Order: sequence, then structure tokens, then C-alpha cells
Amino acid sequence: MFGIDHPVVLFDGVCNLCSSSVQFVIKHDPKKQFRFASLQSDFGQHVMEHFNLPANEFNSFILLENERIYTKSTGALRLSRKLNGLWPTLYGFMIVPAFIRDAVYSYVAKNRYRWFGKKEACWLPTPELKGLFLDNLTVAENAAKQ
Repeated sequence: MFGIDHPVVLFDGVCNLCSSSVQFVIKHDPKKQFRFASLQSDFGQHVMEHFNLPANEFNSFILLENERIYTKSTGALRLSRKLNGLWPTLYGFMIVPAFIRDAVYSYVAKNRYRWFGKKEACWLPTPELKGLFLDNLTVAENAAKQ
């Protein structure tokens, strides 16, 4: 479907909290397992369209893994399993019912711009990190394979 061999983190590219979270994941992912794309990018929009998600709502973290998506707290906790240090222990919170985890997640997501601010444009990775980010070329290459 997407032809990507790595889990992909889709995030709100103008959200300061989201951009900081991406930088946190990069720092704690020494194996470079994850790839990244903003929800506003062509790739992000393609994924949202494929899974029938609203194309103009950027209030959920999305983890694309093995051709499936995981949103909100489930996506974040699945991601935590693959980070170094003690972060994988957070996966234990999966025992908490999703409606409770997602209520907390949604509260933070609803207030993220007010609490953490917003950029005028999407965060751009440094040249060293650019290879971890999916761009329009990746979308075209993957579409050609289908």
C-alpha cells in the first residue's frame, strides 16, 4: 500500500509540542527506526485520505506501522516501545482503557497551541535529519509501485 519499511510518525507540523516530540523521538531512536511526515504534507494527506480521516484536522498523532494506523495514546504508546532508555516501560499504560487514555490525550491536544504555541510554517529538519522525513517524492515513488 505505502511501501515503507519503517514506522512513520505523522504529526502537526505547525505545533510546537508536536515538533518537540518529533525531536525527542529522533534523540531517543538511535537505530533510526522511525520516519516522519507532517499531517499537512502530501504524504500525510495521502495517509489520512486512505484511512478516511478528515484531511483538515491535525489534532492526533498518527503512527503508521505495518500498513495500519494507530492514533492518539495508542500510537504514542506503541512508539514508546521502540525508544531507548526507560521509555518502553510506558507501554504498560496500554492496560488502561483506551477511552481514559484518549481523554487525557485529547485534553492536551485541544490545548496544545495555547500551552505550547504554534509556528507560522512547518518545522524543517536539519540537513543531517532530512533523510528521516518523507516528502512528495516518496509519495510519488510509492504510488508508482502500486
